[in-house]
Amino acid sequence: MRDFALEIEQRKQAGLYRTRRLVSGPQQPELIADGQALLSFCSNDYLGLANHPQNIDALKSALPETGLGGAASHLVCGHHDAHHRLEQRLADFAQRSSALFFSTGYMANVGVLSALVGRGDTVFSDRLNHASIIDGCILSRARVRRYAHGDVAALGAMLADTSGHKVVVTDGVFSMDGDVAPLKALARVCKAHDALLVVDDAHGIGVLGPQGRGSVLEAGLSEDEVPVLIGTLGKAVGTSGAFVAGPAVLMDYLVQKARTYIYTTAMPPAMAIATCASLDLIEADDQRRAHLNELIVRFREGAQALGYELMPSYMPIQPIMIGGNEEALALSQALEQQGVMVTAIRPPTVPEGQARLRVTLSASHTREHVDQLLAALSGCRGLLAACDSGQVVAG
Repeated sequence: MRDFALEIEQRKQAGLYRTRRLVSGPQQPELIADGQALLSFCSNDYLGLANHPQNIDALKSALPETGLGGAASHLVCGHHDAHHRLEQRLADFAQRSSALFFSTGYMANVGVLSALVGRGDTVFSDRLNHASIIDGCILSRARVRRYAHGDVAALGAMLADTSGHKVVVTDGVFSMDGDVAPLKALARVCKAHDALLVVDDAHGIGVLGPQGRGSVLEAGLSEDEVPVLIGTLGKAVGTSGAFVAGPAVLMDYLVQKARTYIYTTAMPPAMAIATCASLDLIEADDQRRAHLNELIVRFREGAQALGYELMPSYMPIQPIMIGGNEEALALSQALEQQGVMVTAIRPPTVPEGQARLRVTLSASHTREHVDQLLAALSGCRGLLAACDSGQVVAG
């Protein structure tokens, strides 16, 4: 029998062991995690809507009307009119013909990719795409070709020497680096080589584009140029679930073919109503995004002045590059001792030798919160120097 305990111990020795934090109360900057009061900089609640009173009221008000559970799959008796209203609202929000509501972003990526390509087809995937995209590509049983991160020229050469049905898939905003995909160039090369472009905008929806409509509209691209848009609702939107949007014929095709849509119970319909309320907030409140952008600039200037290495990101995802697994863990633990929670990200989530602290900012943070984080980072500069010299071992 495989020695599972030994493998766990090996992960601990390599600085790759993962643990869960027990959080009490709502998601907000001031968290209670494992019984300790901490200022959190590791949530994807970029607009601070996960605990917004208007969304909570919308959910409470919907429950007497819809009940609690979805009870069945969408293709049996689980497709509630609340789901239908949300799909119409999402299509309008993304400025697309049609939309389909999935239970999670992971299920959306796996279901869409395994439906759009299969044996005999080829799918092209950016090397830094999210794990759910990678798994969707693998499960599709299509030939998978990975291109260097953001390298449109390399992708073009690969497309040129490939025949048959071709799909290109990319994150809109890359979750661990915080950079934005070169969407205009990708759309051009896909058009030139008759490839279908799929963009997973999990980290762009709500943050980028006119009224927070995402990275595709930020780039000025139409449904014709980017036929398939995927987005999650549990990040900047602050609720739960995911969606796919595009031409009506493709959404109908996914209803027929996407196994993660067909064979799962529908999400609670009340959550769909709360999501509509959250989309209203996103569209109406540019000031929330303006405040978030202010915080991003404040953090970047302060962290770089302290000597920390950041990546070229203008998104709320602000990685602090460390390198070693133990060193990243040590810095994360040192910050926690000062009351600040920032997660250490290690392989396989990021490449070997590129462990980092993933700072994420939210519109619910204040300037004072960012200054508290910078003060804690300032107190860890000695540890940073030790990290650089390779002298740190996490406790």
